[in-house]
Amino acid sequence: MNLVLLAFRLMCLAWLWPVTLLNGSHQPKKMRHKDVYLGENSKNQHGGRIDFKMKKSDSTKSLLIKSEQLLRIEDHDFAMRPGFGGAAIPVGIDVQVESIDSISEVNMDFTMTLYLRHYWQDDRLAFPSSSKKSRTFDARLVKKIWVPDVFFVHSKRSFIHDTTMENIMLRVYPDGNILYSVRITVTALCAMDFSSFPLDTQKCSLELESYAYNENDLMLYWKNGNDSLRTDEIVLSQFFIEEFHPSYGLAFYSSTGWYNRLYINFILRRHIFFFMLQTYFPTMLMVMLSWVSFWIDRRAVPARVSLGITTVLTMSTIITGVSASMPQVSYVKAVDIYLWASFLFVFLSVIEYAAVNYFTTVEEMKKLKGGKIPADFNATQTMAFDGCYHDNDIDLTPFPELPSTPNTERSRTATSRNSAAEPPPTEGTRLRRKKSIKHNLSFIMSNSYMIDSYSRVIFPMTYLLFNIIYWSLYS
Repeated sequence: MNLVLLAFRLMCLAWLWPVTLLNGSHQPKKMRHKDVYLGENSKNQHGGRIDFKMKKSDSTKSLLIKSEQLLRIEDHDFAMRPGFGGAAIPVGIDVQVESIDSISEVNMDFTMTLYLRHYWQDDRLAFPSSSKKSRTFDARLVKKIWVPDVFFVHSKRSFIHDTTMENIMLRVYPDGNILYSVRITVTALCAMDFSSFPLDTQKCSLELESYAYNENDLMLYWKNGNDSLRTDEIVLSQFFIEEFHPSYGLAFYSSTGWYNRLYINFILRRHIFFFMLQTYFPTMLMVMLSWVSFWIDRRAVPARVSLGITTVLTMSTIITGVSASMPQVSYVKAVDIYLWASFLFVFLSVIEYAAVNYFTTVEEMKKLKGGKIPADFNATQTMAFDGCYHDNDIDLTPFPELPSTPNTERSRTATSRNSAAEPPPTEGTRLRRKKSIKHNLSFIMSNSYMIDSYSRVIFPMTYLLFNIIYWSLYS
């Protein structure tokens, strides 16, 4: 009986064994699915922590916390400067100018984009490192530590670029040395002198200074001397950059004391070709165009008046356009001297024709009153090319002889005696009679066409002399 019971138990075990193996092969998979499910639930409940069996932890997610712990930021008061109470902390400055975006003569300022780098040492941020490698951070850590409060003196506007993130870099070395770099665009004042405009050279500077710390607390200096200022290839439309150089100085404020100040100096020389095309060449052409009236018939009043008025108005437009693009300064600029001198030449050409027309009218009136010109005479028929009248073109009637009287006979006798008493001039001598200014003026008035003839030479020669003096002084 016992044998039968033992055999029955063995048969049951043999029958249940495959089922147990089958259940055992599926049970780990279910457990794994359960683990994954629990891990996803824990991710939602515990802020992204995944089961370490399934995936390694992402160390960058807690890098900022680790860095703060490594640098012991919570253990120090970074509202105070390094070495507070001791000697002034030296802060080296290094600048790389990326571009000069604009230069405005009207606002008397310039806009510059640059990389501003600060170098100093803060022992509070020193950390142990076997590899002696530095750690680089962005703007999030900068807000938690002490950085120099450098600002731009005489700046109007400035901003830190923030596309796609704030352009700020902080690099900390194991020994506590720090590099702080920022990309800034600043618009600053430049005291320009336009007395030689547009043949001028402008000297501008961008000034850096600590706002809160005077020379007893912070010492600004150029880290690499003259090599601390570097520039990319900068091309400007109206200026040529002659020189870029750094310098150093001190600034005094009566209430707070002396401050270290760094200067970024640059010299700009203006390109003249643009103003030659836009201002000088048109002005020269207008002046030469006004001289055309000297070759036009003096009787062509509409032609000469229209030409004179047109050149005067054009010169006025040029002067107005140049003045609109310049600041309202209280001194005379070089371009003003040239424009107003040219305007004077154009204006004098109009006045010249007014004088010619007036003297011509006076001359004709005298001839009409003297009876030399008949009443039915047509003056336009006898105008020569040079604009003057010729006596052979006019039928002049001789004056009648005066009747002889005892007085006239007596004067003729005295004249003949005087001429007989004077010795005749010897051979080789020449008689000259000085002509007074009044006589010369009356001669020009009686021959008004000569004014145009003289103007054709005097005006160009005077303007040429003016240009020689002008360009020798300002160029």
